[in-house]
Amino acid sequence: MPPFVQRLQLKFPRERFGAAFFAIYSLLVGLAVTVRADAAPYGFDEDTWEGTTVFLETLVETVGRDHVVTTADLRWSQLRPEDALVVLYPLHPLNPDELSAFLRSGGRVAILDDFGASEANLNRFQIERIPAPKRPARSLRNNPALALAEPVSDMAAGKAIGVHPVVANVGTVLTNHASALTHPNLTPALRIAAVGEPDGIIAVAGQVGRGRLFVVSDSSIVINQMMRYPGNRAFAQGLGRYLVADDTWGERRGKIYVLARKFEESGVFGNRSSIAKSLGAVVRDLRQWLAETRDAGLPPVAALILGALACLVSLLWVSSTTARIYRRRPPRFARPVPLVAQGGVAGRAAVLAAPTTHRALALLELKSALEETVAARFDLNLPLSAPDLLDAVRNAGVIDESDLRILKKLLFKMGMIETSVAAGRPIRVRERDVKSAAERVDHVIASIDQKGRNL
Repeated sequence: MPPFVQRLQLKFPRERFGAAFFAIYSLLVGLAVTVRADAAPYGFDEDTWEGTTVFLETLVETVGRDHVVTTADLRWSQLRPEDALVVLYPLHPLNPDELSAFLRSGGRVAILDDFGASEANLNRFQIERIPAPKRPARSLRNNPALALAEPVSDMAAGKAIGVHPVVANVGTVLTNHASALTHPNLTPALRIAAVGEPDGIIAVAGQVGRGRLFVVSDSSIVINQMMRYPGNRAFAQGLGRYLVADDTWGERRGKIYVLARKFEESGVFGNRSSIAKSLGAVVRDLRQWLAETRDAGLPPVAALILGALACLVSLLWVSSTTARIYRRRPPRFARPVPLVAQGGVAGRAAVLAAPTTHRALALLELKSALEETVAARFDLNLPLSAPDLLDAVRNAGVIDESDLRILKKLLFKMGMIETSVAAGRPIRVRERDVKSAAERVDHVIASIDQKGRNL
């Protein structure tokens, strides 16, 4: 018996020692279970049953330690066309524009997700997730949730010509509550054979630009608990070789960046920059922040600040409302009639001076005043044409030739405006044009009046 246990027995009676020892043992077991319960699924450093340490070790053994990078901060500007991405059960979709640009330039992307947030990325490439077969032909312990998937052979002219490189050395892959995939063009790589219903495709591959996309509808096939099966380990090895294998356009020898669950994104691929892309990035970041806020709620500091601002705004509104002095308005029958509602000269002037009245009407009013004055002074009949008006003013010697030329231009412009108003499409008239016309008409009328007084 260890010495510390003997010392405990000397201090505590035998009947109490057993109870105390059992309590301490239960506490230690509880702490150990709590630590295990807090382990994050798909954790890179977690050796629990749902961690990914075995998967990462397999990738390192397959492609080399320098070619495997685990990260929670994806910087698109650091990626090269020779690199590759492995995304495990993302809690938010990848930036769709940067993902497409990366693939089209030659990058390779493997998305392993069954019920995560990659649906938006998959839909961009016309990939849809559907339920897996309920009656698989082969499963572990006759459990439909643990169905066995097998490689799918490519067909040409009705003959099998081989399987996808990722599953070239795979016999079967054990799945765990997988979903299935549909796509009109991509090549199926793994399927769950079914009895009495269509087979379920759980892995598809295809080319996007110069790059390659590989999608698996079960992210748990690479967790530690599943990597003990030979087929799952062979799948991980094949995936690693495929992501770094040379392409038809040249050597790759890039790095494999592994992302899991929650991660951050920044930058733009290829250092592309434009106002539209910057605005798009801001909108996507805001949308992501709103989604996270909807799921997890506001941070305590932000909630406190918003609450304080709401209280301040409410206080200001209540203060301004309660302290407002209202003027007593007289009854409607005792109010004065607005000028625009009155008739006669005052009402007409108020209408023409209103801010909403088109300035063309003011010019037409000046034209009418000039015609009526000339017709009254020289005994002419209305309506008076512009040539007759000019002849009357010229014969009377009211103004000189320079003023006559200016008056002729003014009458021509007034005629154009009158025609446009009659057609229902008045042309633009500036305020300074109205003032200049008013001054010219006043000068002509004053000259006519002065001539009449001298006679």
